[in-house]
Amino acid sequence: MKPEETVDFHIKTAWHAISRMYNQKAVEEGFTTSIGFVLININTHEGTPATKIAPLMGLESRSLTRILKSMEDRGLICRQPDPADKRSVRIFLTPEGKRKKEKSIQTIQAFNHAIREVVTKREMDMFFRVFEKINKVIEKQ
Repeated sequence: MKPEETVDFHIKTAWHAISRMYNQKAVEEGFTTSIGFVLININTHEGTPATKIAPLMGLESRSLTRILKSMEDRGLICRQPDPADKRSVRIFLTPEGKRKKEKSIQTIQAFNHAIREVVTKREMDMFFRVFEKINKVIEKQ
């Protein structure tokens, strides 16, 4: 089977292209795609427990620790003890972090809007159904 005849080839190449596009936009704003995805997963008003972010993103805690340190150094987040559980730390966005989060959301929305301009609703529905099936196959492996 040729690579271009496999499902994973198309998923991987599409994701790499999307990632490159997002990284170009992020670099213009002075951050990375990884930071953008972390920003999106932090609750703007209540903060988010540090232990909840890695599972939301499918990251290992080691990787997230490095990203959070970088974000803190850049003034995008601050850490505060969780008032309900003093053993836990909540991550909060700084004003700059909120601005970068909004930019990340706008970038994702613009990309999704551009896709929906060229892909019909019926095709999008089919696309999502196919990916649901792919995920079910993966879960059984």
